[in-house]
Amino acid sequence: MTTKKQSLAYIISASSVGTLIEWYDFYIFGSLATVLSTKFFPTDNPTAAFLNTLATFAAGFVVRPFGALVFGRLGDLIGRKYTFMVTLMLMGGATFAIGLIPSYATIGAWAPILVLTLRLLQGLALGGEYGGAATYVAEHAPAERRGFFTSWIQTTATLGLVISLAVIMATRASLSKEAFDDYGWRIPFLVSILMVLVSLLIRKNMEESPMFEKAKAEGNISKNPLKESFGNKLNLKYVLLALFGATMGQGLVWYTGQFYAQTFLLKICNLDDIQTNTILVIGLLLGTPLFVIFGALSDKIGRKGIMMAGMIIAVFSYRPIFDQMYKTVDVTNKTVVPGSEKMILQGKTTTVTKEFTDGSSYKNVITEVSPDKTESKISIKINEKDQWTLVGYVFFLISFVTMAYGPIAAFLVEMFPTKIRYTSMSLPYHIGNGVFGGLMPAIATFLVSNAQTAGVVQKPYLEGLNYPIALISVCVVIGIIYIKSAKEAA
Repeated sequence: MTTKKQSLAYIISASSVGTLIEWYDFYIFGSLATVLSTKFFPTDNPTAAFLNTLATFAAGFVVRPFGALVFGRLGDLIGRKYTFMVTLMLMGGATFAIGLIPSYATIGAWAPILVLTLRLLQGLALGGEYGGAATYVAEHAPAERRGFFTSWIQTTATLGLVISLAVIMATRASLSKEAFDDYGWRIPFLVSILMVLVSLLIRKNMEESPMFEKAKAEGNISKNPLKESFGNKLNLKYVLLALFGATMGQGLVWYTGQFYAQTFLLKICNLDDIQTNTILVIGLLLGTPLFVIFGALSDKIGRKGIMMAGMIIAVFSYRPIFDQMYKTVDVTNKTVVPGSEKMILQGKTTTVTKEFTDGSSYKNVITEVSPDKTESKISIKINEKDQWTLVGYVFFLISFVTMAYGPIAAFLVEMFPTKIRYTSMSLPYHIGNGVFGGLMPAIATFLVSNAQTAGVVQKPYLEGLNYPIALISVCVVIGIIYIKSAKEAA
């Protein structure tokens, strides 16, 4: 291997490790949403508490475009390296602090306020991290292999989610259920600070992007990246096309396939949380190599066609796939093992359990929280065959994600000039992913809840998919008609 290749491998590894850790920090909140809803919000209405937790999770996404503006401007003014060093420290500090916040039972309304504040700081940090890492790698990579090399950055978001789930599962396995609910949920937040410190040491030795250094030496650095990015009509046109013709649909495909799939299995299908996380981890790991495959393929046949194909397949596949996922977990038509149905009353809590002939089981813990109100928590476990069936469905969902997301970094980099690239590509990316994509789980869960309450829809559990399907369809039309192939334009 030549020195140049070794150097490029180090650049990609150093950039990817830091970005992966930031995604871990950002997503661990969502991965623990069901637990956090009982810690930082009033518990008298579990549905409202969970929706508030999802809204707080989504707030971190909504603020990401502002982080893109703040850190994108800094990245185009002072350099890529130092900017994403700052974002890493901000993200790590905020994540660590979430693990220290007392519960709602201890400090009342201050708990959700502090959590929201830290989520906003996380969102600002991530708004500056991704654009910096993607730009940094792209500006080191040879143009003819840009899709391949930047696709390694694309894997970090999925791997960050996988690691967050793995750490949570390991923590759960090493503690009793009571200990995890009491203090164990804080451990994944607190241990992240060690990963952040390691990443900072790695990134400290990185050199600045050669393209940025060249532009700086030639005096071709933007004096006002925000004005040149969004005040220039031609560049603003490309920013809007990148948003509504690419990143909006890509963001929705991503969050539907990864995060809503988790929410759907946990909250709508009532699947056991350990089984849910196991299914997601296996499906995500199986699908992750496809990011690199489609990134490399985009170097040969173009970025746009692969991304549009992923979005189109997703639009037509979501309803049948999620319908089959629901039916795989559903126990209403299964045969109960004779004598297995039990009801245990302990104080104000009634536990109903039953087993089915196919190896599945059902548990419902009903607790009286007031004279006229009860809280019900259903947990279903499925047999091994059905578990692997769900892994297959998750893999299909991830494959759409990899098509839409694998080439996107190279696609965006090639749309904008070096001097305003960090700012110009970061904003549409983080609006598309942070706002349209990040709000997806909360909006979809709300739509399903409304449909179930109204009781007029035949399959209310699929109503949440109307949001991504509609917006992805709009994005596909705009992308196909108005966007020229980025590879062709480069």
